[in-house]
Amino acid sequence: MNYTRSVQDRFESEPGQESRSDPWFDAHFDLIAILVLTAAFLVRLRSAWGTFLNPDEALHYLLANQSTWLLAYKESLTNAHPPLLTFLLHFWRELGTSEFVLRLPSVIAGTAFCWIFFKWLTLILGEVTGFIGFILVGFLPPLIALSAEVRQYALLLFFLAAAAYCLERAFADNSAGMMLLSAIFLYVALLTHYSAILFAAAMGVYSALRIIARSSDKVTSVWIMGQAGAAGLIAALYVSHISKLKGDYAAGTIQGWLANSFFRPGHENPFLFAIARTGGVFQYVFGQLAVGDIAYLAFIAAVVLLLRSKRFTAEPGTTSHQLGVLLVLPFLMGAGAAIARIYPYGGTRHSAFLIMFAVAGVSLAMSWSVKENLRWGIALVIFVVAVCNVFGKPHRPYILREDQSRMQMTRATEFIRSQIPQSDLIFVDYQTRLLLGYYLCPQQPVPFTAPIGSLEQFQCGNHRAAAAGPDLYIFTADNFLPRWNQLTHTLSLTPGQHVWVIQAGWDVNLPNELQRSLPEFKIGGTQWFGKNISITSLPVGDPSPINFHFRNSEALPRFAFKPYSV
Repeated sequence: MNYTRSVQDRFESEPGQESRSDPWFDAHFDLIAILVLTAAFLVRLRSAWGTFLNPDEALHYLLANQSTWLLAYKESLTNAHPPLLTFLLHFWRELGTSEFVLRLPSVIAGTAFCWIFFKWLTLILGEVTGFIGFILVGFLPPLIALSAEVRQYALLLFFLAAAAYCLERAFADNSAGMMLLSAIFLYVALLTHYSAILFAAAMGVYSALRIIARSSDKVTSVWIMGQAGAAGLIAALYVSHISKLKGDYAAGTIQGWLANSFFRPGHENPFLFAIARTGGVFQYVFGQLAVGDIAYLAFIAAVVLLLRSKRFTAEPGTTSHQLGVLLVLPFLMGAGAAIARIYPYGGTRHSAFLIMFAVAGVSLAMSWSVKENLRWGIALVIFVVAVCNVFGKPHRPYILREDQSRMQMTRATEFIRSQIPQSDLIFVDYQTRLLLGYYLCPQQPVPFTAPIGSLEQFQCGNHRAAAAGPDLYIFTADNFLPRWNQLTHTLSLTPGQHVWVIQAGWDVNLPNELQRSLPEFKIGGTQWFGKNISITSLPVGDPSPINFHFRNSEALPRFAFKPYSV
């Protein structure tokens, strides 16, 4: 493989342009690529090993852990994602149900994405740009994290990159078979995550521009059928699933922790919103704020140069203008969906479908900055990746690796079994209920929907337990006291009786919040297992309700939302 066949070399040659060939890299290019892919796989394996499941991971497993695939599908309808991951996990359970085994599909898909992305980027922008992008997607911290969780995103990225690569191969080779394969990968992506709808819209416009320049042939006919099939699949998903959950989903995200990723009419300028949230996308992709901001500017520079260029690439039917449109369209679709308050846009994993386009533009800018010299390109990208890994900070919500150690969960479950009297009640929020369903009492079915303000009573091992419903995902000082009063009255708890409040997952801070905000609320003592698992003993006091003041105006939420893993 000759890595010097870069995008600049595909353009019409310029006077004085120097050859950038390097015999050593020419001779060892394939070996280097395999070594990079192997290293990317190993770091993903390392990331997937030795940590307990986060609540969303537990939810995905519990949805799939049904006696039949039909029951698994019905449970998947309570989730804000298409059913493919649920089906995959339902059958994958036969290989094992440990955290590591459950994460292996993401590890494999995340590694495969690195390779197919490399092939796609090399095809459209050259080997130097492709290799820089290969290293970026292989070792940027957020992409490693996405490839080491029981989530849809690693699968999504692989299917999207495969669809894009097959599309380019179909045009380059005039292959109807490749066009059909591209459509199939797109369909599977649509069944994996609903952000693929935005990808499909962007790629549909881009491919239409390519089709217009062609004479009618089999490739065009297959493309038309493929687009019609995608539209039909989206319509089917809307009727069977999206239309039934979008109200609850909107309540749980627009008014929840993703509120900043939706446009607020009357409070923001849509243009400034799009600019700011696009910057957030790059900060998320690179996992380091300053590097993300620089990458954002580099991306803009690359797109401007592509759109202003009048030179054509060597690939038949492809222009630099079309490549510029290809990089910009997905961001326009994402920003438009957020402005319409349909889908979040910004520095969150929900914008993961933009990763391949963000990295492509930045890789092109880096390639041009080193004048298509692969040695310097590798040195530059290794420096960028090192800075992101050393100085990066994950976006919320997150759990630091040392706090998510499997040993912390082992110590916590052992404490529950040995130190909490069987006569005492356990009380948990919904995210902790999900983790109990995986670690402590897997024999008890976990409810995925429930009325507002409901309490679930269940037996967890030898302990009697109660859990808040899906409308209360995490206990805070603002929402805990109404449920505490509800618990003590519903279960007729007697003064002096001890209740053990367990929190595990994200943003675990209830004991500290209660002590700070409500010092009159008696706390018997708290055991911490890292910073994300706490077990607190609360004695039941006077039977009359505890008086409290809300920092927020609502005692109970006015809307119910299902346990969406978004």
